[in-house]
Amino acid sequence: MSEVISAAEKPQAQTENKMGVMPVGRLLFTMSVPMIISMLVQALYNVVDSIFVAKVSKSALDAVGAAFPVQNILIGVGTGTAVGVNALLSRSLGEKQFDKANRIARNGLFLALVSFIIFLFFGFFGVEIYMDSCHVEPEVKELGIKYLKIVCLFSFGVYFQIMLERLLQSTGRSIFTMFTQGTGAIINIILDPIFIFSKGQEVFGITMPFGLGLGVEGAAYATVIGQIVAAVLAVLFNVIKNKEISLSFRRFRPEWGIIGRIYSIGVPSILMMAIGSFMTYFMQKILNGFTNTMGYTVYNVYFKLQSFFFMPMFGLNNGLIPIIAYNYGAANRKRIMKTMRIAMIAGFCFLTVGCFVMRYGAHGLLAIFEPANCDPESFYDVGEKALGTISLHLPIASFCIIIGSVFQALGKGVYSMIVSAARQLLVLIPAAYLLAQTGKISAVWWSFPIAEIMSIAVSLFLLYRLYKKLIKPIPDGAPV
Repeated sequence: MSEVISAAEKPQAQTENKMGVMPVGRLLFTMSVPMIISMLVQALYNVVDSIFVAKVSKSALDAVGAAFPVQNILIGVGTGTAVGVNALLSRSLGEKQFDKANRIARNGLFLALVSFIIFLFFGFFGVEIYMDSCHVEPEVKELGIKYLKIVCLFSFGVYFQIMLERLLQSTGRSIFTMFTQGTGAIINIILDPIFIFSKGQEVFGITMPFGLGLGVEGAAYATVIGQIVAAVLAVLFNVIKNKEISLSFRRFRPEWGIIGRIYSIGVPSILMMAIGSFMTYFMQKILNGFTNTMGYTVYNVYFKLQSFFFMPMFGLNNGLIPIIAYNYGAANRKRIMKTMRIAMIAGFCFLTVGCFVMRYGAHGLLAIFEPANCDPESFYDVGEKALGTISLHLPIASFCIIIGSVFQALGKGVYSMIVSAARQLLVLIPAAYLLAQTGKISAVWWSFPIAEIMSIAVSLFLLYRLYKKLIKPIPDGAPV
């Protein structure tokens, strides 16, 4: 009888999505590593972007830093919406609701278009107002306006790139996102020096054989061109390779019920990014209060460097979310818990290495970003103290990031929002402001470790509640 049952079940096992049957360790590895590699490349081109801009002038580097809060919200809207689509689509596939999965995918692409239209209008009418509010030097303001306008007006590339890549991830095809993100990043790296510098200009000891000399605008154009190429590749991969999802828009109508559910999961993620932008905006204002403006410059350099460590963590999360969402839909507690444990160990090891690199390699990292026409002694003095102190929060942050992804995968993204808001707005900014009253810029950097300690305490408390309510009642399920 058991042989008959096994034979009957064999075709079903063969058609089962790998997120429900592949050993968890290997599954998380295969889902995450392509994303980690591609995001490392993406982080690298963000870093390279700033390296080249710094060689233009300190004002150019500060301008890109001033534009960061808006650029972060722009990307946050795309990634947050995609998180909602990713979680719902993976859960629908786990429940074998394939028609629903197709409808979720189409509505996700519709929302990507709407997001672009919103930032298109901001590019035309809101950029100057924002830069006025930053109270930066006139040259920084002018360069920031030029950079941010280009990023917003051509944001359709990044929105469709993000959404289409998440559709691939939702069906276990993360390998293709490595090619889309990697190609976009490489194009950006190649175009950066060509667009930024002029023919005959010396950069890192090399005389440019050709160049457009667009400065900060060149960096923006290189970025959006890379994003557009990546989006085109993502379309091709979805059409050719992603057979579990149909992207036909014949007779398409927005489904507000699905859109509401997407945003019920995604809005907390969007708000977390927005909170991060507000935090950066107010930190910049606090640091502008010091007569030594190197604090503002170093803070922007730190954010570029930390992306190189955090982007791989987000790649791990992108592999984690669909696995947990799928197995939550398939009611398999063992696979959910094992995925969480492996991800936490991997994340902690990675960011602990990042802490040591940033803390003990600070001088070498700062040397890469040393701006033209600045006081090197002041730059390194402020920078080394900043990186040495801020880096202490990285190992703790690894747990907070993984736990936040678990919240999102289980449809409780609001928990992530609560943690993020408490960390950045209720602790970090007030702590930074109070520490700034000491008159010592080095004291301000301690606000980061202080905020992270609070964050891990709240995250663990909410995870315990979620485990008792949602995870513990789930059956053990199949072997992991």
